[in-house]
Amino acid sequence: QVTLVESGGGLVQPGGSLRLSCAASGIIFSRTAMGWYRQAPGKQRELAATITSDGSTNYAVSVKGRFTISTDNAKKMVYLQMNSLKPEDTAVYFCNARPTIYENYWGRGTQVTVSS
Repeated sequence: QVTLVESGGGLVQPGGSLRLSCAASGIIFSRTAMGWYRQAPGKQRELAATITSDGSTNYAVSVKGRFTISTDNAKKMVYLQMNSLKPEDTAVYFCNARPTIYENYWGRGTQVTVSS
């Protein structure tokens, strides 16, 4: 059974930083593409950042230069370091795992609120 559990969300002021974590189990983590997606109220879920099993990263234009995705294969963890946060970054952030092109797993999400 695949499980993804996010943590690290919260309330932060504009310009601040947060680090999201996602603990994965039930997958061969070192061979799995991982990602962070986000969904703001009233909007569709969108990609924030992804990382392939060989370490290649991809970022949404809106977060490039401010967010960094990384993994720890030994711990089966994926992280999203978010700096220079803006109110428009407010959303529920979801961890995603794609072990194969036929499989797609989601965590329950963690709320990030950027507000003064």
